[in-house]
This record gives sequence, structure tokens and C-alpha cells, in this order.
Amino acid sequence: MTQARGTFTVTSWKEDAYADLGGGAKLTKASMVFGYDGDLRAECASEALMCYATDGTAVFTGLDHLTGELGSRSGSFVLISRGRFADGEARAEFEVVAGSGTGELAGLRGQGTGVSTSEPPGTFVLDYEIG
Repeated sequence: MTQARGTFTVTSWKEDAYADLGGGAKLTKASMVFGYDGDLRAECASEALMCYATDGTAVFTGLDHLTGELGSRSGSFVLISRGRFADGEARAEFEVVAGSGTGELAGLRGQGTGVSTSEPPGTFVLDYEIG
């Protein structure tokens, strides 16, 4: 497998609650746009569902559609992610959705991690192969 590393920044974030669970706990849906730089240079449109607990922590899951270049290849692909926010840090694990690669990224497979705090940028690692 090849490893891609780099950074990401949030360029847009819209989040709305759709259920109040009491005591400050809630369910939300967020639409976000991220910019990736490094071994992956892409724009990412993301949709996520989040569950906030009364202590301010949260868990989330989502789908991310990335369009750009991975290494020297261009195209798009989708990641499915799952993560947790606690102590000012969001940590996610993600996997390339099988069959989602287009263009020169057709046949992309892989998984990785991302970490972000209130101080941008976040960082990511993606282990992948194509073919």
C-alpha cells in the first residue's frame, strides 16, 4: 500500500439540530466543505450525522465526496467515516467506499485516520492502493 499524508481545513460548516435529547444532548446534521493539501489535493463535500452528549462530547458518522488528485492521479472518490469529539479534538477513522473511485482513481481502496482541533489545519493519513 501507498501512504498519503497531509492537512485539511474547513472552508464551510452548516450544522442544524434535528432532535433535542434533553440536558444539552442533541442530534444534528452537518454539511461541510474541506480543502485537502499534501499527497491528497482535493475539495471535499461532506454530510455528517452527530450525537452530542450532555458533557459536550460527540460521536459522528458521515460520507465525504472528494474531487482532486491523489499522488499523480486525478478523479473523485467517497469516504465513509466514523469518529468522536472529546477534549477539544475530533478523531475519525475512514474507509474508501468500494467502487466509488472515478477517473484515474477508479479501483481505489484504502483506509485512514484524521485528527483536528480548534487550531487548523487538521492532519490525515490515508493508506491506499489502486487497481
